[in-house]
Amino acid sequence: MRKFLRSLLLLPLLAAGIAYSAWQAFDQAGFDALQHQKKPILVAIHADWCPTCKAQEPILAELLKTPEFHSINALRVDFDKQKKIVKAFKVQYQSTLIVFKGGKEVGRSTGDTDKDDIAALLKKAL
Repeated sequence: MRKFLRSLLLLPLLAAGIAYSAWQAFDQAGFDALQHQKKPILVAIHADWCPTCKAQEPILAELLKTPEFHSINALRVDFDKQKKIVKAFKVQYQSTLIVFKGGKEVGRSTGDTDKDDIAALLKKAL
C-alpha cells in the first residue's frame, strides 16, 4: 500500500518530466552548511559516460531509499564539469564515493560496485 501511495505522489513529478532522485547536485555552500550541521553526507564523483558510475547508480539508489540510510544527504559532483571540486576532494577518478560524519571524512572508495561494500561505506556516515 505504501508503494502505491508513493507512486501516486510521484505521478505529478513524472508527468512533468522530473524524475524522483535522492541526489542533489553538489553546491559548495550547501555542502558547507551540511558539514556545519554535522549531517551525514555522501559525495559521489560521477561521470555520465562511466560504466562503473552507471553500475553504482542503482545500488546507491536502492540503499539510499532504505530507512537505515534515509538520513544521508547524497550529493553528486560532475567529474567533467566540476573540476575544481574534484580537485578539492583530491579525487583522480570518477566513481569515487566519499562519506562524511560529524563534519569529517570517514571513508571513501573508488570503483566499488559491490552492494555490501557500498552499504558498509554508507554506515560509516551514520
